[in-house]
Amino acid sequence: MHGSVKNHALSIYIGVACVVLMMPIVIVLILAVGDQTYMRFPPEAFSLRWFATFFGDPRWQRALGSSVLIAAIACVIATVFGFFAAYAFVRGDMRGKKLLLAFMLLPIIIPHVITAIAMYFMSGPLRLVGNVFWIGLCHATIALPIVLLILLSTLQGVDVNLERAALSLGSSRFGVFTKVVVPLAFPGILSAGLFSFLASFDELIISLFLAGVRSETLPVRIWNSLHLQVEPVIAAVSAFLIAVTGLVLLLDALVRYMRTARLASPNGGH
Repeated sequence: MHGSVKNHALSIYIGVACVVLMMPIVIVLILAVGDQTYMRFPPEAFSLRWFATFFGDPRWQRALGSSVLIAAIACVIATVFGFFAAYAFVRGDMRGKKLLLAFMLLPIIIPHVITAIAMYFMSGPLRLVGNVFWIGLCHATIALPIVLLILLSTLQGVDVNLERAALSLGSSRFGVFTKVVVPLAFPGILSAGLFSFLASFDELIISLFLAGVRSETLPVRIWNSLHLQVEPVIAAVSAFLIAVTGLVLLLDALVRYMRTARLASPNGGH
């Protein structure tokens, strides 16, 4: 009886916590479909006019294009380097492995504003402020720890005996890597890529220091718009960012489900 009451109280607590966490998102989504010319909750009327404004305004579209391009660059760089680093940590026997891993995870621990200031003072003399590829590279540094953590877990689940068996059958190291390790770790690689894309796409602080006028990203555009005028279109853009985040999480869940279903199939995924 006591255990049942405890479980019921825990369920209520979790439900209340979920409602509190979801409330700001729900408010933003409702504001995004309001028809008023200023922010007001609840809206008096509803329409999609602000979404039309967002998708029809060249300034917002340039910011969206910059965000997608920078996030794609950061995703590729972080995923590639993170995969090789994770494989080295899992299969390698190097000295100071824990210390090196802690060093690579520092971008999660250090506040982004400190990282952004350091990147800005390094970018200024090199005239890289506003350079899309450079911003993507800087975003990759904060996405790399996320990729590393995901792929460490993934590669630890890849049986080393499969690699040894492939080597004993005459496969080269490159063949083992491309035909055994990468296919088995692919769901984790895809998941890491999705989260690294999302980490860059939603990044504000580093972009605020490095984007400049040429490469204004969507979060920076929202920030600048809040300084000039609080337009309802900002709610529509925020709703769009929430939708992108939800889509990425949905894709990740789908990848994990497909992976689990394949392993649970009678053929064992072969």
